[in-house]
Amino acid sequence: MNHKTMQAIVTGITGFLSSVLGILYVPVLLMVLCNIIDYITGLMAAPNRKDGINSYKSMRGICKKVTMWLLVVVGAIIDHLLKYAAATFGIALPFTFLIACIVAVWIICNELISILENMVDIGVSLPIFILPLVKHIRSQVDEMTETLTENREEKTFYEK
Repeated sequence: MNHKTMQAIVTGITGFLSSVLGILYVPVLLMVLCNIIDYITGLMAAPNRKDGINSYKSMRGICKKVTMWLLVVVGAIIDHLLKYAAATFGIALPFTFLIACIVAVWIICNELISILENMVDIGVSLPIFILPLVKHIRSQVDEMTETLTENREEKTFYEK
C-alpha cells in the first residue's frame, strides 16, 4: 500500500469519526490515546512493582479500558434522551453531547493520573505542579457534576 492510499484511508476514517461524534470527537480521541499510554506505561512500571506483569491483570486492564468507552456511550445515550425529552416539550437544547463530554473528560483525568503514577514507578521525575494540576481538574469535574446532581435532587425533593 502506497503513501497516498494510506493517507486517504486515514483521512476517510478520521473524517467519518469526526462527522459521527461531532464535539465528542476530540475528547474520545484523547481518551483512547490516554488509555493506550496508560496501558503501555503500566506494563513498563510493572517490573518495579511487587505484582509484576500478569496476564490476568493485563486482560482485566484491557476490559476496564473498553468499559470506559462504554461509559462514554452511556453518557451519549443519556444526552440523546435529554435532547428527545426536551424536544417533546418544544425546548431546543444548546448542546449535543454534554454528559458524554463530561464523562470523557473525567476518564481522561483519571487516566492522566494513572499515567503519572506509572511514570513515578518507572523512576521518572515529574514537575512538581503536574499531578496536583490534573487532580484539581478532576476535582472540578467532580464538583460540577455534584452541583448538577444536588440541584436536581433538591428540585425532585421540592416537587414531591
